[in-house]
Amino acid sequence: MRKKWVQAGLSAVSLALAVLLVVFLPQLVHGLTGANVSWHEIGALFGRMSWQMILLMTVLWLASLYAYTFVMTSALPGLTHLQALTLNAAGSAVSNLLPFGGAAGVALTFGMTRGWGFTTRPVVVYTVVTGIWNTLFRFILPAVGIIALLMAGRIPSARLTSAAWGGAVSILVLVAVVAAALYWKPAADLLGRVLDKLIGLLPRRIRPAEHAASDAIHRLRADTAEIVRRRWAGLSFGMIAFLALQCLIMAACEVATGSYPGPAETVAVFAISRVLTSALITPSGAGIMEGGTALTLIAFGQPAGAATAAAILFGFWTYTIEIPWGGLALGAWSLLRRRNPVDDRSPEPASRA
Repeated sequence: MRKKWVQAGLSAVSLALAVLLVVFLPQLVHGLTGANVSWHEIGALFGRMSWQMILLMTVLWLASLYAYTFVMTSALPGLTHLQALTLNAAGSAVSNLLPFGGAAGVALTFGMTRGWGFTTRPVVVYTVVTGIWNTLFRFILPAVGIIALLMAGRIPSARLTSAAWGGAVSILVLVAVVAAALYWKPAADLLGRVLDKLIGLLPRRIRPAEHAASDAIHRLRADTAEIVRRRWAGLSFGMIAFLALQCLIMAACEVATGSYPGPAETVAVFAISRVLTSALITPSGAGIMEGGTALTLIAFGQPAGAATAAAILFGFWTYTIEIPWGGLALGAWSLLRRRNPVDDRSPEPASRA
């Protein structure tokens, strides 16, 4: 009970910090750049948005959600796109409300998928595969942003250009090595041996059976590699489409607020915004992402008020709206589950093996 109260307290503090960072974002921008920004100016920019632009953003947002279902259905054979939409919405809502919300999202994933008849092992593999794919593309994004700026000639000096190319290539090489390791059996063997050594240091009464860790790693690697080999195209298509559509949302936010810096700069701003969502001090980096996005747009020569408005608007489409949307999805799933209870002990369908 005490642990639950501590978790609830940390969640409340984290959410409060996110709200404060957004509320005082104009003051933070002024303190860091000296530019005068007010909520009155931001509100006026929002008020000038046309219904056509709002409709476009809505369509792009819905399309991005659907695109990500290809990642999910590829990682968990047998999962339908409607189930994937529900699972993604509910998991995002939980992750967006809690610090370290990813763990709660994983727990929710297991609960929902078991209700649909999936057994534990394929869901574990699904969690690993989607985690790997998200991490790989989160590494790729900065490299793409750097390359976009290089191609547009936005790096100011030859020395910085060389360093930027080196950084971009290094990131891509690292990603290639990690991807190759998914197929490399000696890597799993080495990891298993290391885990066995570490587990051997535990007291005997709580020590698992010898080689249990390495055997589990072998099985998980084999299952993960099999999904990646068979489904890499769907995984990659879904992730690329999802990120491209989110980048278009960023561009639409910039255009709507009068802070569009150009295509290369937009890609770079988007890459930075996605990296900032990894900040764990607030759920999904809320508040921190908006601040970093606004400052990056200002650095690219955009008006401070318009840049701040674009950052807040983008935060709405990638964070805020997911909370009520996920709440609706979770409520619908709970209602349907009560009406159509599923026995979790039932065997897994053969098509989902």
